[in-house]
Formats: sequence, C-alpha cells, structure tokens
Amino acid sequence: MKKLLRFGIVGALGFLVDASMLAALLAWTPAGPFLARAIAIAVALVSTWLMNRSFTFGASRHSLAVEGFRYGSVGLTSAVVNYLIYAGLLISVPILQPLAALVIASIAAMAFSFFGYSRFVFRR
Repeated sequence: MKKLLRFGIVGALGFLVDASMLAALLAWTPAGPFLARAIAIAVALVSTWLMNRSFTFGASRHSLAVEGFRYGSVGLTSAVVNYLIYAGLLISVPILQPLAALVIASIAAMAFSFFGYSRFVFRR
C-alpha cells in the first residue's frame, strides 16, 4: 500500500511535468497538440523514472542501463496507451480541450504502468 501511495505521488508530479510541458509547448512553439504531447510524454517519462527509482521502489538489482531499458519499455507501452486514448478523444470529441484529454488518458494508463513497474522493472 505504501508503494502505491508513493507511486500516486510520483504520478501526480509526473502529470504536472507532462501537463506543464504540454501547455508550454502549445503556448510557445509551433508544435501542435500531437507533437507537443509526444515531447511532453518523453520528458515526463524520464522524470518519473528518476522519482520512482529514488522514492517509490528504490533501485532495482539490475544495472542502470537494464533498469532504464525496462522502465522505458513499460513507460513507452503505457505512453502509447495514454497517447492513443488522448488522440482518440481529441479526434472523436473535437470540442474537448487537450488538457482534459490528457487527464482522462493519464488516469486510464496509470494501472498498467504501476503493474509493469512494480512487477517487471523494480521487482527484487
């Protein structure tokens, strides 16, 4: 239960990184909502790896490179789920704001990522 709570805290911080990056890219660059979201996901993925490694799960028994690869694999799979839901919502509900789609997609991908990180990446 403690790990799940910590994961939720890291997830909330990762969401803030993701949403802030998305908002900044939309406001200050010519990137549209799809490219901006892909960049924001990458930045959030690196930040949550570092936070989960130090705060939630601790370092795995694997080398940093292996751990990073595993984290990236789970994170990218989760990000694909997240992005597909995000894009699907924006396409099917054109009046939906990108940040609202981000919230819905992020919640949907959270359970998958916790299971993957706790069982595949940081399992001891």
